[in-house]
Amino acid sequence: MTKPEIKIREVSTVEELQGCVDLQREVFATPDLENSPVRHLIVTKSAGGFTLAAFDGDKMVGFVLSVPMFKGTERAFYSHMTAVDKNYQNYGIGTKLKWAQRERAIAEGINYIKWTFQPVLARNAFFNLERLGATINTYAPNFYGTDYATSAEQDSVRGVDSDRLFADWHLDSPKVVALSKGETYEETGEIARTIEIPNNWNELVVADTAKAVAEQKRVKREFQKAIADGLVAKGFERSETSPRYLLYKAQVEKALNK
Repeated sequence: MTKPEIKIREVSTVEELQGCVDLQREVFATPDLENSPVRHLIVTKSAGGFTLAAFDGDKMVGFVLSVPMFKGTERAFYSHMTAVDKNYQNYGIGTKLKWAQRERAIAEGINYIKWTFQPVLARNAFFNLERLGATINTYAPNFYGTDYATSAEQDSVRGVDSDRLFADWHLDSPKVVALSKGETYEETGEIARTIEIPNNWNELVVADTAKAVAEQKRVKREFQKAIADGLVAKGFERSETSPRYLLYKAQVEKALNK
């Protein structure tokens, strides 16, 4: 398939929001009880949130849902989910949706968005930290509960805890601003610690669940210790054998986001 011409716009009609529900079924392969229904999307908009969708012509091929929240006393958004049609992945559509989400948030006077992702998925970690410029200083063990069934794409099996990292997206930080312009950005300060993750989690969790659980527990221990020591993950290094998070002293992060 040739690279599609993608247009992104807000969706709000019942019919269009139903398209978002249909994409959830396809992309996440979760039971309907785990999906956000049309009513949830409508209520989110009424409460001050929004849903942006990506279209190839008339065909919806992705969406991102932004739920209103507060960070202290400041308005912010919780990016509850981002989904892209499996046939349209690797075309940068997820990236386009996230930058469009940032633009919309800034237009509303908001400079912070957060979301969760699995700590053991290298592709997601690289995307969030290196493509978008998010930072990490919160580890949430078993966030959705052990019986939560994640997407078939991730080859999840029941019995594996749903550990998550919180991505903090400071929309006006130097790194995010640079990346939004297509520029490169080099972190300041020295790497204080690294946390390695499996390079093949999707395969490992199916082939050897016990080993996958052991690896997940190790990653959790290392993140919790690093966060307790005042470190923040600000980078991610890809590798075919040993992908790893790059952590820095939290004071550097605070200085960058003043």
